Amino acid sequence: MANLPQQLLDVLRCPVTGSVLVEDGGRLISTAPGPDGVLLEYRLEEGIPVLLRPELLENPARP
Repeated sequence: MANLPQQLLDVLRCPVTGSVLVEDGGRLISTAPGPDGVLLEYRLEEGIPVLLRPELLENPARP
């Protein structure tokens, strides 16, 4: 479980909503709902935030 420094959390924002992100057990969660009305989650890989829009992670890369 990553423990991001507060200084980093102070500047990180959700790329979809622009809202503040909070760390919750190895993931970051937006503080404002996305277009579908639910809070967005972003994973941490080895302590590095992966702030890609969720739809980019769900669809495989197209050639």
